[in-house]
Amino acid sequence: MSDVLSQSEIDALLSAISTGEMDAEELKKEENEKKVRKYDFKRALRFSKDQIRSLSRIHENFARLLTSYFSAQLRTYVQITVASIDQLPFEEFIRSVPKTTVINLLEVPPLEGQLIIEVNPNIAYAMLDRLLGGFGNSMNKIDSLTEIETNLMKQLFKQALYTFEEAWSSVEQIKLKKLGFETNPLFLQMISPNETVIVISLSTTIGESSGMINICLPHVALEPVIQKLSMHYWMNEKKFDKTPDEEIALKKNIESSSVSLKVIFGESKISVEECLNLDVGDVIKLDQMVGMPVKVKVGEIDTFLAQPGKKNKHMAVQIIKPIEGGDETNE
Repeated sequence: MSDVLSQSEIDALLSAISTGEMDAEELKKEENEKKVRKYDFKRALRFSKDQIRSLSRIHENFARLLTSYFSAQLRTYVQITVASIDQLPFEEFIRSVPKTTVINLLEVPPLEGQLIIEVNPNIAYAMLDRLLGGFGNSMNKIDSLTEIETNLMKQLFKQALYTFEEAWSSVEQIKLKKLGFETNPLFLQMISPNETVIVISLSTTIGESSGMINICLPHVALEPVIQKLSMHYWMNEKKFDKTPDEEIALKKNIESSSVSLKVIFGESKISVEECLNLDVGDVIKLDQMVGMPVKVKVGEIDTFLAQPGKKNKHMAVQIIKPIEGGDETNE
């Protein structure tokens, strides 16, 4: 589709032709010339822009979940955001990875193939330093990780995988399975060097250290769910249509669900000392006036106003009216 010119650009173009600054015949020749665009068969584009946008949304959610997880585990400032998403040959990805780094090799059942989560040494060692009680300073010693340090890193990333599963749950229910933990990318021979992969780069800051976490997703692993990554799939109304039998079954399941019901007869505040000195026969004054309706909670929401009483020698309440919006108070 050609670009649309503004009125000022059209006027400038007509003016240039009328003054002789631009030759109309030369413009026609340029228009008639065949335009050739170079195509690199080694960098086959297997993913559409729509699918790339969907992957971006999924991993933006993953970055937020990962930020919360690492902040809680490391007890320091953590910020993770999606920096870029590229599709490139697997060989090119391997060349871009540092010679010594932290690599998690994973299976993605029920999808086929494997994926890689590579953590830059600056970030990996800052995490390890925090786990061992340090300030989170980065130090490149990945090539000499001790057995204890290796096990700590494995355990940290094992728990982080649940956030990846949660981020992908809107597309596919996956269950990650860890295959290996490597520090040398040259040992990775999971797919053909020319196979197209998606590389999601997460810009990561931990304390004063910063680096990248790269997620490598081969096309062969995403192929079974690639249609689900298109906007057309999500906008398809048939996906949300339910048959009458399904609606009836859903209604029955909801109606038979159990909920907790509580009646609040009043509340009071006392000191810890008064609570410790309570004895049999002591009276606690409530903030509820006699004769005023009491609140009935469904779950934790104020739902009804009721009048207390008895029925068949049992304590009971009679519903008077619902509380609109669940925020009505007795004043």
